[in-house]
Amino acid sequence: MKGTPFDFNTPTTIGARINQDDEQLRTGGGYDHCWVMNKSGENVLDLGIRVHEPLSGRIMEVHTTEPGVQFYSGNFLDGSIVGKGGKVYDHRTGFCLEAQHFPDSPNQPQFPSVVLEPGQEYRKTTIYKFSTREDGG
Repeated sequence: MKGTPFDFNTPTTIGARINQDDEQLRTGGGYDHCWVMNKSGENVLDLGIRVHEPLSGRIMEVHTTEPGVQFYSGNFLDGSIVGKGGKVYDHRTGFCLEAQHFPDSPNQPQFPSVVLEPGQEYRKTTIYKFSTREDGG
C-alpha cells in the first residue's frame, strides 16, 4: 500500500492522512483495517507494530504470532463514554491494535487457516510491551 493513506512503513502520525479522499477511509470513517504482518515464520513471535508518541516518549510494541493486526482509529467514539479521571472519549481520541487472523480467512484458501478441528488446540501469543524514551523524542 505504498503511497496510500495506509502506508505506515515510515513513522507517520495516525491522523496525518486519515481524512484523505479514499474510498476505504470514507467507508470506515477512518482506519478499521487489517494489516498483514511481515512474519519470519508460522507461529513465530515477531514484532508487528511499534507506535511512538513523541511528546511523552511513550512507546507501545505489539509482538504476535498472529498473521495480522487490525488497526481501528476510534472512528465511532462520540463523547458518550467517560473514562478514568472524567476523560471524555471523543471522535478518534484513541486507537486499537488487535492481533488476529485475516477477517475473510474462512473464505480464502490461500490465507492462513482458521479451521480448528475437534481435538486440536488453538494457541497464539500476543505481547503488548510499553516503554518510554528518556528524551521524549
